[in-house]
Amino acid sequence: MSTPETATVSDAAAPDATRGTRRALAVVVAIVFIDLLGFGVVIPILPFYVRDFAVSDVFIGLLAASYSIMQFLFAPILGRISDQRGRRPVIMLSLLGSVLAWTVFGVAGEVDVLFGTSLAVGTLFASRMLAGAMGGNIATAQAYIADITPPERRAGALGLIGASFSLGFIFGPAIGGLMASDLVVTAARDVLPAFVPVTRFSLPSFTAAGLSLVSLGFAGAFLREPDRKRGPAASATTLVTQFRGALADDDLRGLVVSFFVVSVAFSGIQVMFIPFAADIYGYGETETALFLTYIGILGTLNQGVVVGQLARRISEAKLAVVGALGLMLALALLPFSPGIGQFLPAVGGPTWLTRELLALLLVGALLSVGNGLLNVSLSTLVSTSASDDQQGNAFGVTQGAGSLGRTVGPPTMAALYVLAYWSPFVFGAVLVVPVVFVLAAVARTPGT
Repeated sequence: MSTPETATVSDAAAPDATRGTRRALAVVVAIVFIDLLGFGVVIPILPFYVRDFAVSDVFIGLLAASYSIMQFLFAPILGRISDQRGRRPVIMLSLLGSVLAWTVFGVAGEVDVLFGTSLAVGTLFASRMLAGAMGGNIATAQAYIADITPPERRAGALGLIGASFSLGFIFGPAIGGLMASDLVVTAARDVLPAFVPVTRFSLPSFTAAGLSLVSLGFAGAFLREPDRKRGPAASATTLVTQFRGALADDDLRGLVVSFFVVSVAFSGIQVMFIPFAADIYGYGETETALFLTYIGILGTLNQGVVVGQLARRISEAKLAVVGALGLMLALALLPFSPGIGQFLPAVGGPTWLTRELLALLLVGALLSVGNGLLNVSLSTLVSTSASDDQQGNAFGVTQGAGSLGRTVGPPTMAALYVLAYWSPFVFGAVLVVPVVFVLAAVARTPGT
């Protein structure tokens, strides 16, 4: 039986521990957001940057693939190192690498002038590959959150990482477009020293580097290493061995495969939605950007708020099944949105809000909800399926599987789109069907 003194100490310690957890969670989410904001800044300029070197548009796709491949290779490595050496050193090292990557990306134009196009394009590839390798730090951030949150609150906490993604992709491209504008470029030339190359391509790149530098400084000042069980000393475990181990684990096998399949489907649809919106709806860049902003805002609300609330009432496995069903249905309906709109009642209000657009907005909302529920729930299931000393390794493997899917998905879906505009969306829905069955089996397992 506790004495009044010990009870008082215990009661006082609990709120302090809760505040400490919230503070640590806020710090790591802020770091991820700032880093992803920098990534989003470069999105609007990338295709035009490549074309400025007068090379084929094929290089745009190859640059995207180089990023995803390096992320695939390095996410498990960084996750394993974080299990052995600590989360904080890995996060800080990856942020420092991002600063270097975006800086090199910004000077490729100067390399072109001094040494020629071949070396300049090689510089772009080197910077994107380094950025991809450092992009594996998301797995370490997820493992950090798993370290500091109890299992029953982990879904909501991991959902904040998803919300950071959404916010980064809402505000990042807007900042990138602003930095590339003639007004800002002209003002920067007047303010910055003459030795700093200022163009509509370099300025957004340097902005991304600056944001990563801010994130690095924030991590150095406020990020603390979490209390946790350390993994064994470093060994000669290879990437192939890690994946073989994950696939041999009955608890992780289905989750790793699901990450890969969902990434193939969703990443391909992300790439092919813009030509679909242009070809079927007649949308230009502005209209498409507005729709993507709408999806991003919904994604932030879904992953940052809705998932956490639902996870208190429904198990993560059941949430994952609901998310997969929603994503599958949304993908199947998306290419037929104009036809679906014909069955909706007449829309009152502004003339631009047609029935066809309303159908697209509704399907887009379903897509956002399904993807948000599925991604956060899958991440939570990975965390609860791995031992405490293997959180980073587990997240690294699944993050790597997702990166590999994002390498395969876009070119596959692009080839299908050439054959028939609706085929990549329907194919993506078909790919999600086995994921539904896998997650349903997990949901039927006792304890989930």
